[in-house]
Amino acid sequence: MPDVTERSGEIGGLPVFWREAPSDGAPGGDAGRGVPLYLHGIPTNSDDWVEFLARSGGIAPDLPGFGRSGKPGSLSFTIDEYANFIEAFLDVNGVERVSMVVHDWGSVGLAFAQRHPQRIDRLVVINAIPLLAGYRWHRTARIWRTPVLGELSMGTISRRTLRLLSREGNATPGPMPEAWLDSVLDHFDQGTQRAILRLYRSSPPDVLAAAGARLGEIGAPALVVWGTKDPYIPARFAQAYADALGGAELVTLDDAGHWPWLDRPDVIERVVSFLAVAPR
Repeated sequence: MPDVTERSGEIGGLPVFWREAPSDGAPGGDAGRGVPLYLHGIPTNSDDWVEFLARSGGIAPDLPGFGRSGKPGSLSFTIDEYANFIEAFLDVNGVERVSMVVHDWGSVGLAFAQRHPQRIDRLVVINAIPLLAGYRWHRTARIWRTPVLGELSMGTISRRTLRLLSREGNATPGPMPEAWLDSVLDHFDQGTQRAILRLYRSSPPDVLAAAGARLGEIGAPALVVWGTKDPYIPARFAQAYADALGGAELVTLDDAGHWPWLDRPDVIERVVSFLAVAPR
């Protein structure tokens, strides 16, 4: 299995941290296959993807506002801004084509994919924020979207409260694993809290739907993996994503939650196997 290394640099003055491992896809797509690109959600970072990278190779950045990357107050943390970042990140690293894996708010990568469908070889969507019509924000998101209340809520986050809040995030009884809690709390500073609030507040349902209006134009082979015990996103959006992507392969898991690979570790091999198929 490829060694996973940690890298850091700057993009337009923004400090950026990422993990990478050798893959069959070379920069520029010289090996005939897109480089696996893993995009995490909220409130996590590239720690989510270490086991995936160790099997498939590829790259996984900490998105701006999260993990070890920069969190400046000058950023708006909108879907479009993240799409711009992904484009710049790939260009700086000399990566032309990717096989993209998105989870939760990693769905901002789909905005990039719609702008540049020719750069997407394969696509995996895992319990992702719906860039689709008909989605309404879950309870916690509604709190975050409310001025003052959202800030007060952020101020209450501690290991104890995160353990309580995370009890619903997975299908396995109990809160999320201690390693997951450590990963979140190690980087849950005011910069990350600000990024979360701005992203949610800039993304009402009509903005989400508009951001996914051209999903069908991506055209790459796609896989949708969905833990149906997700308390944040109804399972019907798994099929909605599969349909919007032009008939993607759909895998639903009744014994998994919002981070399905934590409940079902075999999800990792399922995703890696899909990425390994030769491009069209």
